[in-house]
Amino acid sequence: MKRKLTNFEKDFENKMRNKSFRNAYEKERQKLIIAYKIVQLRAQHKYTQKQLAKKLNTTQSAIARMENGNQNFTIDILDKIASVFGKELKVRFI
Repeated sequence: MKRKLTNFEKDFENKMRNKSFRNAYEKERQKLIIAYKIVQLRAQHKYTQKQLAKKLNTTQSAIARMENGNQNFTIDILDKIASVFGKELKVRFI
């Protein structure tokens, strides 16, 4: 049984047909996926933003920006974050 799309879903579907919009959307989506993973790892290790910031030699506000998806991540910072949590960073081109 097919369900009827909402106006938002129809509008979004139409916008996703635009290559420029789709690329911008995917870029932001990836930043939010990374941000969410950082939040998850920090919660699993029971670190505050301040504690994580100290381990990364940065500020609590920088961690907040990362976790809100308002940060452009470099490979270096992602590698440091992975190291703090005992993880290995892997970057893939698909």
